[in-house]
Amino acid sequence: MISTRGVETTAASKILEGYKPVYDATVAARCKAAGLPLLGKTNLDEFAMGSSTENSAYGPTRNPWDPSRVPGGSSGGSTAAVAAGLAPWALGSDTGGSIKQPASLCGVVGLRPTYGTVSRYGIVAFASSLDQVGPIAKTVRDCALLHRIVAGRDPLDSTTVELPEPIELPEAEDLEGLRVGVPKELNEAEGIEPGVSEAVNRTIELARELGAEVGSAACRARSSSGCPATT
Repeated sequence: MISTRGVETTAASKILEGYKPVYDATVAARCKAAGLPLLGKTNLDEFAMGSSTENSAYGPTRNPWDPSRVPGGSSGGSTAAVAAGLAPWALGSDTGGSIKQPASLCGVVGLRPTYGTVSRYGIVAFASSLDQVGPIAKTVRDCALLHRIVAGRDPLDSTTVELPEPIELPEAEDLEGLRVGVPKELNEAEGIEPGVSEAVNRTIELARELGAEVGSAACRARSSSGCPATT
């Protein structure tokens, strides 16, 4: 999905087989400028349309923790590569969950940045008003570092904005001073698998133990992606 000069960029589709961009996407250019070498291109659902990385013209990606399971998608190749230790970090694209969901399934950290904070210039579009490029890494700190490298205003993308302040790298060993809102509609709804609910509740308790103030959040409306918006 991310254009890289002289390197085949197919968006996992036979339609773009052999296509080698003559320019770098802004995020790729910023990674190069920061001294990050391109280790390779990863698999995804074709044109980022999917949630399992099975719908690729080049075959499915497997979850490195259990090859009988999917890694999620559409950025399943990026998250699987990080989870398997093939790369310390990677970039993915997220329209309706394509970073967050595979990061969860592969046990890594994935961030969908606020729309407009990362340039989409040079990204094969799926839904331009929703697409966003984001970092995938094994730790929150590494994720923040990669985010800091790629974020910021880009004159080649009119939807980008100046960041109000630099992205800080987390240094604290606790969560003192942090407020965490837990939406009831997401955590107490019917149909949640017991294992998922238990894992979420363990995380909530851990946040409390580390000093965070944890409270409930109510959903007032639904966002354009269908997910509840919390207060």
